[in-house]
Amino acid sequence: MTVLRTALDTAGAEYAERRAAMLGKLDEVAGEHDKALAGGGEKYVARHRARGKLLARERIELLVDPDTPFLELSPLAGWGSDYAVGASLVTGIGVIEGVECLITANDPTVRGGASNPWTLKKALRANEVASANRLPVVSLVESGGADLPSQKEIFIPGGALFKDLTRLSAAGIPTVAVVFGNSTAGGAYVPGMSDHVIMVKERAKVFLGGPPLVKMATGEESDDESLGGAEMHARTSGLADHFALDEPDALRQARRVVARLNWRKAHADPGPAEPPKYDEEELLGIVPGDLKAPFDPREVIARIVDGSDFDEFKPLYGTSLTTGWAQLHGYPVGILANAQGVLFSAESQKAAQFIQLANQRDIPLLFLHNTTGYMVGKEYEQGGIIKHGAMMINAVSNSRVPHLSVLMGASYGAGHYGMCGRAYDPRFLFAWPSAKSAVMGPQQLAGVLSIVARASAAAKGQPYDDDGDAALRAMVEQQIEAESLPMFLSGRLYDDGVIDPRDTRTVLGLCLSAVHTAPVEGARGGFGVFRM
Repeated sequence: MTVLRTALDTAGAEYAERRAAMLGKLDEVAGEHDKALAGGGEKYVARHRARGKLLARERIELLVDPDTPFLELSPLAGWGSDYAVGASLVTGIGVIEGVECLITANDPTVRGGASNPWTLKKALRANEVASANRLPVVSLVESGGADLPSQKEIFIPGGALFKDLTRLSAAGIPTVAVVFGNSTAGGAYVPGMSDHVIMVKERAKVFLGGPPLVKMATGEESDDESLGGAEMHARTSGLADHFALDEPDALRQARRVVARLNWRKAHADPGPAEPPKYDEEELLGIVPGDLKAPFDPREVIARIVDGSDFDEFKPLYGTSLTTGWAQLHGYPVGILANAQGVLFSAESQKAAQFIQLANQRDIPLLFLHNTTGYMVGKEYEQGGIIKHGAMMINAVSNSRVPHLSVLMGASYGAGHYGMCGRAYDPRFLFAWPSAKSAVMGPQQLAGVLSIVARASAAAKGQPYDDDGDAALRAMVEQQIEAESLPMFLSGRLYDDGVIDPRDTRTVLGLCLSAVHTAPVEGARGGFGVFRM
């Protein structure tokens, strides 16, 4: 039988401790998500509503099909920066008239929806998702353009947004812009470069330069409506393809545009899938608070894959990496999951072979992270850990099937790379609140710095300040710990969101459905030179 058996003691003290710790971390994440939901705060939300306008997420709710999920991406963008959590933009994947679409919506309650550096990074990431998975893009626009005080970080790289829109269109991926309010200066090019444009009567304002700038530049007197109003663009300039009477009408028309796209997925949706044999609630008590303590990733796999059915590959070889085949919401997946944390030569070679097999069979790969990196030491260096680790990284780098990554626990050093971290272009990457990621653990990094400093003092014949060393180590440990946490990393868009472990199966199912909108084709060669 290939149905996984569980050894998790849900009545034990260890499970209860781990569960309580995870729930505490989830509360912290929820508090930060609430900040994104609050937008610009009560004052600006009230002012927006007083103008008879819907909030960004309310627009999305009316746009997507009833009772269908919306997978929000990068909700914590900008966390820990001087800008609002969420970066004044909502992005995600939703179903419109049965079509999975990438949806973006400016939040005009945050500085008028102006774009700051994190808004730009978030928007560019959304375009990556749309391009890689061939998802039609629907932009719900209401933005004052660039946040001018930070223009030095926006203007030069910001041009990529318009480049992306034109390349999506050139690739045959539809783009739709619905303009609810201001879309000025560079923002005017969003509707200007979209395939389909809808504007709201007496609300949409689309112009390269508003009346004050026109007055300064040319001396011409003008008003918003004649310069860039919806009716003018519908009747005179031709920029508006559809003229909406109000916001609900604009969203209704957007749904009709998507319905007429004649858009088809590259793969048919799979049939009904058998749920796991074990309760997803139990995922809360699997990861230990101390990430140095190992845990069995099969306990996670058993609670996310269909029927808890898992065909393990090379189970007796390279046992600190679990690999095997399963289905998730009916979609086939190959899974690589770290067991004991450290990756040795055997695990690296096993991973490379498994990735090649997945590419031969056109099967997406799921990476479940809990690794401290590749093993170090004289024995392992002599045994070829560098070339074997490079073999695994080579395979990940040149694999062509879609990759999904979930950071469950530790994700340190080159192990983060070998397990398809952000730099290796996974289609989607999510983190649990228990995850940590850095070049190495805080204690190890501080210890390395201490050893180097002590050796330097000895080489110069100078006495070593042990008290100063202790203070330095404490400071470094605190810094690295803070910079390893998932909210810090998510704020910098190093993942697509921090998720509740109980939602992992649902989130991965939505991602797998999205990736199958595009063809799923593996590499049949072209892996480069594997050093033997």
